[in-house]
Amino acid sequence: MAEEMVKTEGQEKLAADSQIVESAESASPADESTKRKSKAGRYVPNGIAYVQATFNNTKVTFTDMHGNVLCWSTGGKNAFKGSRKSTAYAAQVIAADAGKKAQTLGMKEVEVRIKGPGAGRESAVRGIASTGLEISAIRDITPVPHNGCRPRKRRRV
Repeated sequence: MAEEMVKTEGQEKLAADSQIVESAESASPADESTKRKSKAGRYVPNGIAYVQATFNNTKVTFTDMHGNVLCWSTGGKNAFKGSRKSTAYAAQVIAADAGKKAQTLGMKEVEVRIKGPGAGRESAVRGIASTGLEISAIRDITPVPHNGCRPRKRRRV
């Protein structure tokens, strides 16, 4: 009796597994295309470049005018490690890399918004300009507290 129960449970499992496999195989390629958006057909003539320059890294993100991210680049993505990520040269390379990607999407004019106190602020703007993108405006959007939270203790170097 116990052997018959085991066989039926095993057969039920096999039947359930085969149904899962059949349903996975029957999924059409049209179902997969609805899950993932295509980036190949995008054409964005102008957008916004966000430069986040921290003490440890620099991040450059290109978006369309609505804020949808198109491409980005960081220090680690461009083979900079450790303290080299926070240098001005790294910021210029990062911005040039992200700018080239944005140009492949058809971007020609960009508004630059800079955030943070890092060393790569000005050099990132130079890197964006070196790719041939026209910079229409440069804004500093660094958040400034209006006597909100207590700041961190001062660094002693």
